[in-house]
Amino acid sequence: MALPSPPSAASAPASAGERWPPLESSPEVFNQFMWSLGVPEDEAEFHDVYGLDADALDMVPQPVLAVILCFPDPPQDESYTSDLRLSYGEKETRDRVYFIKQIESLGNACGTIALIHAVGNSSSEINLVENSCLDLFFKSTASMDPSERALFLEKDDAMARAHSLAARSGVTELCDVVEEHYICFVAVNGTLTELDGMKDGPIKHGSSSSKSLLQDVVPVIKGIMHTIPDSINFNLMVLSRKQNCAGTTS
Repeated sequence: MALPSPPSAASAPASAGERWPPLESSPEVFNQFMWSLGVPEDEAEFHDVYGLDADALDMVPQPVLAVILCFPDPPQDESYTSDLRLSYGEKETRDRVYFIKQIESLGNACGTIALIHAVGNSSSEINLVENSCLDLFFKSTASMDPSERALFLEKDDAMARAHSLAARSGVTELCDVVEEHYICFVAVNGTLTELDGMKDGPIKHGSSSSKSLLQDVVPVIKGIMHTIPDSINFNLMVLSRKQNCAGTTS
């Protein structure tokens, strides 16, 4: 069966790094990017998490729909890959989890992939603008496998343009050497799930819920930080439902 056709390709080819430059890990960049793709501004937004202690977590707006971690690219030696990278939890692919691979031709698209994972697994909580970039993307890729979704994203000019604009909106100067990587955590079907496009599939980390997601992910993040002890380049953000849409009052 023929796959749905993504938006037409641009006439001038670009390298993967030029087409998909790195995104700055900041709520300002991710919010403008997400809203431009079709998430209504009054429904959800990203926020910084300033620490992993209870007081810092209590400051985070609820409910939390997803958690995005930006952290130093782990070393790619054989021992790390076999002993640590796949040991954070039990790998498991579920039909209920929206997952997309990060292939080489997607360059530094891990930030966009983390955003797609965050929004794609919050579909019951977010009403996308009809016929927006994300709305069309999810509808077109719903029946695809993770690798097919990656190929579709790689050819999606509208998403690539939005990504490039977001990359250039940050205050950090773009550079050719990228040493950080984005992953996403969501609670799907009562399970804390890690979504990393560089891995073979979703990774299960035990039970969780929308109410406890942020607290549940803390031990996993501490475990990741423990494996990269010589760096302080960690940044944590959450995607939270706006309070007026969550039915809460001030």
